[in-house]
Formats: sequence, structure tokens, C-alpha cells
Amino acid sequence: QVQLVESGGGLVQAGGSLRLSCAVSGRTFSWYAMGWFRQAPGKEREFVSTISGSGGSTRYGDSVKGRFTLSRDNAKNTVSLQMNSLKPEDTAVYYCAARDAAPSISPYPYHYAYWGQGTEVTVSS
Repeated sequence: QVQLVESGGGLVQAGGSLRLSCAVSGRTFSWYAMGWFRQAPGKEREFVSTISGSGGSTRYGDSVKGRFTLSRDNAKNTVSLQMNSLKPEDTAVYYCAARDAAPSISPYPYHYAYWGQGTEVTVSS
């Protein structure tokens, strides 16, 4: 069974930074492409970023490109989302997700078999 636990959310002022982490337990971590999604109140879940199993490929949603950076440490079974220049519209619950034994990146939530419980990010103006 694969389990994901997010951490690092909180309240930050616009223009500030936060670093979200996701710790993964289960089978061989490098088998899984990882992704981050977010959901604001009253809105659909939105793709934020994804990284391949090796860490060699990444992709970002248009709204976060140039501000967020996704990385992974396969030795520590963690992925980290560095969020800079935060805006009020980044306010959402952020979810970490893992594909099931599929190392290639994907922006689609239905490609992800495992999800964390979410961590809340609030950006004040």
C-alpha cells in the first residue's frame, strides 16, 4: 500500500514563499511519477506540477510556471514543491499524488492512483 503525507502548508503574504513536501511510503519510489494538484473552494481540481520517476522530466501548469519548482529525492522518498512569488489566487488545498508504477509525467488527475490528504495554503493580499 502506498501512502502519501503532505506537509508545509500555511499562511503567507503575497509575494512570499512556501515549500511543500510529500513523504511517500510503499514500493520502489522511483517507479512512480509524482504530481501536485490543488483545489480552491468552489473550483475544480487544478494541475500544478508533475515530475517523472527519475526526476529528469517536469511539467508545470501555466498559472505557476516560472514561480514553482518541483523536485524529488528518491533516496528519501520525498517530493518537494518550492513555491515563490505567491499570489492570493494560489490559495487552495494542495494534494500530492503518485502514479501506480508509471514513471512518466502526466497532468491528468485520473492517471494518479494514490493521493495524500492535502495541505492548505493561504496567501493573503
